[in-house]
Formats: sequence, C-alpha cells, structure tokens
Amino acid sequence: MSSQTPTLKRHNHRVHPCKDEKKESLLQLLLTQNTDKKIIVATSTPSQLSTEQKNVSILSDEELIASPDAKCDMLISYDLPSKAIKYMARITHTTTYALILVNPSEEKLLHPIETLIGRTLMQELIEGFSEVVIAKTAQPTKKDFDPREERKRKFLDDGEKPKKPREDKKSYADKKPYADKDKKPYTDKDKKPWGDKPKKSYSDDSKGDKKPWPKKERQESKFLGKDENGKAIFSGKSGDRNHHFDGTSKTKQPKLTGKTISIKGKTKKETK
Repeated sequence: MSSQTPTLKRHNHRVHPCKDEKKESLLQLLLTQNTDKKIIVATSTPSQLSTEQKNVSILSDEELIASPDAKCDMLISYDLPSKAIKYMARITHTTTYALILVNPSEEKLLHPIETLIGRTLMQELIEGFSEVVIAKTAQPTKKDFDPREERKRKFLDDGEKPKKPREDKKSYADKKPYADKDKKPYTDKDKKPWGDKPKKSYSDDSKGDKKPWPKKERQESKFLGKDENGKAIFSGKSGDRNHHFDGTSKTKQPKLTGKTISIKGKTKKETK
C-alpha cells in the first residue's frame, strides 16, 4: 500500500453483496442514510446515474484521476474495476469510509484487492438486498456411513431411556457342580481325599507290590574263530573291539609323551 493511501479502519471498509437489478435501490438507501457526509460514487465507466443530493458526486475512474484533489468522507464503489490497482487509486480520495456494492460476478475481483490491502474485507448483508444463503449439510455417503452413530443419534432423539435394574450375579459358591450326566449335585460321599492315591510304577503288579528289576548276568566274551574274510568272531559285542583278528587280547600301549623343555629366562653372567 502506498503512502498516499489512507489507513481505513476495518469496520469502515465493507462489502455489500447485491444483485445488479437492486444496486440502484441500495445506492439510494446508503445516500439517504449518510446525508451529513461528503460522498463520491465511483464507477469504472461513465454512467447515467444521477442524484439530487448536493453532498454526492458521481465520478468515473478517469475523472478521479484527472482531479487528484477531490476528497470525500465516504467513497461508494458502484462497481469494481478490472484491475485492483485502479481500486487502490479510488480509496486515496476518501478519509474515513469505503463501501463496495458487489454482484455475484464481481466477487472474484475482491481477492486481488484484499491481497494488496493485506487483509480480508468485511461483508455486511443488508436485509432486502442480499440473498439469503442457506447452509446445506453434507449427507453421509455409503462409505462414511456408520451404523453406530445412527443408533446413537436415534437414541438421543427419542430421549434417554430408563435403564433396567442390574440383576445380582450369583456367586460361584452358590453353583453346585454335577457328579454325572444326570445333573445330580455332588454330595459328601462323592468327595475323595487328596493324596491317598498310590503312585503306580512300571514294575508294579496287579496287587500293587513292587518288584525289583531283574539283573542279567554278564557273560565273558569268547573268541569263536574267524569268518570267510578272516575277521575274528566273538560271542559278545564288545569282544570285537577288545581283541585282534587272531584272537589275542589287545594290550594298552603307553602314551607317548614329548620331550619336556623348561624355558627359563637366561640371566646375564655377572662381569668381574
């Protein structure tokens, strides 16, 4: 914003939405309400607007540029220019108020003006001249539909329903287990003492008496001869590894140990 542009207060710089066929009626209403102020009605092109009020001047953008000394208390823009810089030149002629009459086709021209000013313009709807905007609520799609929310909404619409009294839960001790399929409850006779059941063993007989495991006598492995391949045959399994092929028993050979070497740090001989 240039230094010549006046700093208008936010509530004094307003937009009045209005249709084209009602613009002249709205203009006459604003002029009659502000007879105590000096007013300039600005238009983008020379128009046929006329008024008998002495405090009102109707000028186009070219006429405003030709008379830079023209000042007023209130500037009313009957329409908006195609370029926002031309509107900025308009408001240099006002000192206090700036009003804009906007039809639906001119609303797109407000954004460049707000960008130059650095803030949004307040919109004021005047009864009888502006359309009533009905806010439509978006209906939920099948994808966004939640049956739980629908039930909750119906519950709130119908009012809070009385809650049923909660039944007291029966304790587990009151429930009696059943001893058989006929659903007869247990009695004290059916109870069996714990720990009296004897432990069974694989070596127990039918009477429950324990028997020791039978021990087999170890038989000495004997050399039986040689087979067709000349391999020694023994009576026991272990004889195959404890005897030579000729039948003689194997003897334990002494373990071979290497030469022990003692490693000691050599001390230097003492010099005389």
